[in-house]
Amino acid sequence: MSLQVLDRSLVMQAVRVSEAAAIAAWSVVGRGDEKAADQAAVEAMRTALNGLDIDGTIVIGEGERDEAPMLYIGERVGKGVGPRIDIALDPLEGTTLAAKNMANALAVMAWAPFGTLLNAPDTYMDKIACGPGFPEGVLDLDKGAAENARALAAAKGVGVAELSVCVLDRPRHAEIITSLREVGARVCLITDGDVAGVMNTADSDTGIDMYVGQGGAPEGVLACAALKCVGGQFQGRLVFRNAQERARAEAHGITDLDKKYDLHEMVRGDAIFVATGVTDGALLDGVKVRGGRVHTHTLVMNSHTRTVREVRMNRPL
Repeated sequence: MSLQVLDRSLVMQAVRVSEAAAIAAWSVVGRGDEKAADQAAVEAMRTALNGLDIDGTIVIGEGERDEAPMLYIGERVGKGVGPRIDIALDPLEGTTLAAKNMANALAVMAWAPFGTLLNAPDTYMDKIACGPGFPEGVLDLDKGAAENARALAAAKGVGVAELSVCVLDRPRHAEIITSLREVGARVCLITDGDVAGVMNTADSDTGIDMYVGQGGAPEGVLACAALKCVGGQFQGRLVFRNAQERARAEAHGITDLDKKYDLHEMVRGDAIFVATGVTDGALLDGVKVRGGRVHTHTLVMNSHTRTVREVRMNRPL
């Protein structure tokens, strides 16, 4: 592990990268154009990254499924000097949320020493996660959502009725949602943004105890980087809908297509994670412009020091 990657000055540079993407995305929030919002965030993040003294490689990019503007997997960023790092990013997590000016749109990014982030293909992933403070292995992706809810409630020392579970509101999750409600758990449905959904399990103020369901594999790696910093748990398994997606995984060096990954297999070393609010949400305030000044709210986490900081910035627009 290169401690240069986790150097405080470099961490703050990462904050400025996510701030730039969030501010750029904010300029088109609520205008109904998902691609314009995503493109603005991508271009701002790329420009900011290329101004840094790093030798960065994008291992988790965005946009392949959506044919959106990309910071593509394998792209080299930075000036080519300084620490060599893996970068996972989503310049605009929740493009639909931003286009509709809905809550919880974020600019998110994770950095780790070279070769330590899972190079996940742009496919789907079955996921289950919880925050810190529970016995290792309390959740098991191979068990049903209801059984996992019971296990987590028992570990927490409460009844299942006191448990809140976050699930993406998708038809594919109908059975999960029904099973959770049948055992008495409270289900919190979200329309988009499953990085934020997983992150919510690590913040007691959100009231979310568990996340379960199927979402993007790249977003799973980003969420793992965040949980790595606070000691949460995560399990995931890649989901392939066709031979093309299986071939894409094999091209990324993945040989066991049925493997159940835990957090430490997806993020194999220390990492930093940053998220800047684009719109107001459960974790972060969105970008605000008042009196000719722009205000941002960023969460920055460092797994090496186990620190979590909130950074508020305001400067002339």
